Amino acid sequence: MRMSDFLVRELGRRQVVLFFLCASMLYVLPLILADFPYIDDNWRRLAAGNAWAGQGRLFADWFYQALTFTDGAPDIFPLPLLLATLAMSLALTRLTFHYFAEPTLACCLVPLPLWYNPFLLQNLSYQYDGPIMALSLVAVIYAITFNGSTRVQRWLVPAFLLALAIGLYQISLNVFLGLCAVELVRAIHHRQRWAKVRQMLGSKLAQLGLGMLIYSVTAFPFMEHSERSELLSWGSDPWLQSGINFARVLEKTALLFHGAYAWVFAVLVLCALVGFVRLSRQSQLRKTLLPSLVCLLALAALALLVPGITLLFRDFNEGARTLMGFGVLLLALFYLAHLALAPKCRRLPLLLIIPLMATLSLSFAYGRVLTMQKTFATSALYSLGHDIAEHRELREAKRIYLAVTYSDRWLVGAAGSFKRLPVLHYLLNVDYYMLAENLPSAGVTNVVAERERRNATHVGYLGYPPLVESLYYRIYLLGDYGFIVMKEPPHGRLLQW
Repeated sequence: MRMSDFLVRELGRRQVVLFFLCASMLYVLPLILADFPYIDDNWRRLAAGNAWAGQGRLFADWFYQALTFTDGAPDIFPLPLLLATLAMSLALTRLTFHYFAEPTLACCLVPLPLWYNPFLLQNLSYQYDGPIMALSLVAVIYAITFNGSTRVQRWLVPAFLLALAIGLYQISLNVFLGLCAVELVRAIHHRQRWAKVRQMLGSKLAQLGLGMLIYSVTAFPFMEHSERSELLSWGSDPWLQSGINFARVLEKTALLFHGAYAWVFAVLVLCALVGFVRLSRQSQLRKTLLPSLVCLLALAALALLVPGITLLFRDFNEGARTLMGFGVLLLALFYLAHLALAPKCRRLPLLLIIPLMATLSLSFAYGRVLTMQKTFATSALYSLGHDIAEHRELREAKRIYLAVTYSDRWLVGAAGSFKRLPVLHYLLNVDYYMLAENLPSAGVTNVVAERERRNATHVGYLGYPPLVESLYYRIYLLGDYGFIVMKEPPHGRLLQW
């Protein structure tokens, strides 16, 4: 069989699974090779602890307890990520056959943005949380594609899957609502009757309501109250605040569209618009504009669901890990672009591989940045550990307070990559020199991060002579207590070769 025939012929389920397994593993390979403990991973590795139940994510605790055969979470990376990637491959296979009765290679490209979401790289950077977030996506996909033989199955199974997804990571709710919007676009494309469309949407909303009810009696009671869980106050113009938060999300997502990436995604949007026009022509044939209007509203909802429910919280989190809905928006664009390209030529939809390759390239660039960050963090760790070990007063200090100083100039080695791909800095989100949780791995156990009193920072302002002077920090000793104060990173120019 010729290669050109393989590109356009129908694929079997095994072939589709194999394709997604290879594509999914390739996307996370840079993160596995970097092997960088990301932010919360540091204290979790130190304590082999979980503590997800207090965040309303009880099933995350259960996952690691089952996987490690303990009541905690010992470090077993990359096993959880490998298992989650395998599960995602099976889920994407199921979604492909849900969208296309006779899938070709080009059809397999349509659901892949759920995994090849550029902002999902930050989620997957967490060696502990990343697999949990991925499994929440898997649960949502199975919930949206499940079609049981009885009405009870069609209601209960998706509801339990949604409760599982929310109990793993609440932001996956955005993905479910986004996939419901895609279902609406598909229904319009397949010219389904409005009565059937209303029934489909009603059943999805009923499944969601029942899933949230199951979640409220299982995982939610374990959630501890915190400021992060407080909603916007209705007395302080919540719509204005939500609009401001959405503008901040737009500002962050704009970092992705830089250089040739902007042209690639502009062409993708153009192809999607052509697909939308095809749907509009179907509406004209039916002598009504309602399908076009509904499709337009679905796309607007998908854009709003990029941050989704995070817009409703008082403590708004603009981190890339909350933008899981961006993958669904890309999926919708891919679906519309496929509608535009497929009727012209069976091979044309294969052009969708270009934006996927751009995202894959970004993944490998991000992996290299993580490797550089790991090298810098290791150097900083042993530099600080060496300075403390060299001075008996610091070794025997009752406590050493570490100042928490943030800057975007610590990682000089990645300055070139940050300039060419600004989104990399947003994805990395590591703007500190050192975490106190890192130091026990260097044999130093008396260092803690300063708290609200900002002990170390205030000492740095008082003009005491430092016991240790380094390029990036000063260490002071006052009585039995030490204080590590960070310097502002130097403004250095990269050498031009």
